[in-house]
Parts: sequence; C-alpha cells; structure tokens
Amino acid sequence: MDIWQIIILALIQGITEFLPISSSAHLVLFPQLTGIADQGVAFDVALHVGSLVAVIWYFRHDIIPLLSAWFRSFKSWELTPASRLVWGTGIGTIPVALVGLAVTVTDVEDSLRTVLVIAIANLVFAALLWFADATGRRERDEYSLTWSDIFWIGLAQALAVIPGTSRSGITITAALLLGLNRRAAARFSFLLSIPVIILAGGGEAAKLVLEHAVEVNWFALFLGASCAGISAYFCIHLFISLLERIGMLPFVLYRLVLGVLLLLWMV
Repeated sequence: MDIWQIIILALIQGITEFLPISSSAHLVLFPQLTGIADQGVAFDVALHVGSLVAVIWYFRHDIIPLLSAWFRSFKSWELTPASRLVWGTGIGTIPVALVGLAVTVTDVEDSLRTVLVIAIANLVFAALLWFADATGRRERDEYSLTWSDIFWIGLAQALAVIPGTSRSGITITAALLLGLNRRAAARFSFLLSIPVIILAGGGEAAKLVLEHAVEVNWFALFLGASCAGISAYFCIHLFISLLERIGMLPFVLYRLVLGVLLLLWMV
C-alpha cells in the first residue's frame, strides 16, 4: 500500500465507524469501486485498534466511574443505574457476537459483501433511522435503560453484520424508538462499540496468527492506526456536539443518496 491509500482507508474507518453511515459498507466499497488490492488483515486490526483507543479516550472520564460502579456491584449485589449500564453494554453485545460468529463459520459473510446488499441496506435502514428520529419521544438518558431496552438494542445491533446497516446507525435507531434522547442514544451506541471493536479486532488478530503471516509493514500499521484514531476521536466529538442541532436528517439523506447511486451504478 502507498501512503495515500493508507491514509484514505484509515480516514474512512475513523470517520465512518461512529457515524450512522456504515463503516463496513465504505471499507467494502472503496476497493471495489477503485480497483485497489485488499488491504490485508493486519491493517484491519490496526484500524480497529485506532478506533478503540479513540472511543476509550473520549469516554475516559465516564468509563472510570462506570467501571467502579460495576466492580462495586459484585460486592453489594445491588445494581445502580451506572453498574446496570456496564452490564448492559456487555449483555447487549452477545447477540451481534453470536450472529457474527455464525455468519463467519457458515461462509455467508462473503455473499453479503456485495454492492446490491449495501445499497438496499442503506435505503432501508436510512428510512428506519429517519422514522425513529422523527417519532421518538427523546425523553430519557442512557442511565434509564431497562433490561428490556438493552435486549432490543442488542438484537438490533446484531443486524449490523449486514454491510450497509451501520452498527451505530441501527443501535441509535433502536434507542430512539425506545424513547432515549439523541445524545443518550449516541453515547450508549458508542459505549456498545467498545466490546464490539475488541471482538472484531481480536477475531482478525486470531486470523492473522492462524495464517502465519510474517511480513508486517509496521509503518503502515502505525500510520493507519494513528489516522483512524485521531479522525475517530474528532468525529465522535463533533457528532455528539452537533447532534441535538442537526439531528439525523443529514445522515439519512447521505445514505439515501448513496443507496440510489449504487443502484444506478449497477445498472
């Protein structure tokens, strides 16, 4: 990979990982539309590490008290809103982990990574995001989540194995439908991304070890992780800062236009 390919792929990962526009779709589309070679598993792992560092660093002031409340729940056997949020983040990850594993071992994954699937998923889930944003009550924060809420958001997140769905988009959609305000929906979606990114990056790292890859371009990995992490951090900050003012409509319109253009491109 040349330096510009590294930077472009890293920026795509960093910017799209946390916006409701589907990072997997863009990472699948970029090589297909440009004809460049696949970036390789090692580079994918590096991009995941960059994104993970970004979200943890952004929420560092929240994560420490949340983890403290979670550890205290082992002693008291009582759940506070904070400890329930941590438990919910883990439990809400189970459906997508199981579905992702099933998709991987059954070789369904490759059949889903097509332009047609990405186009249709963008159109369908963009419309659903618009509906959730337009009709949601937006009265609750993330600490008010119940086990029932977490169950439905977790099930919704499992749909993210379909390229073009957007993990952040579908979890924000579900949270808005359940009455969370935009900021709370986004924050819980970002917290949910931490175990998901760890699982995804860990799976790719395991694949790398099993393939016995020996040639590693450390410069490319470091540059990619750095660009992905920096862009992801500023993307999270801007998204949460502007969310209440701009709502979901710009992302809905982008995804609708993208879906239509992809369908026209296939004709």
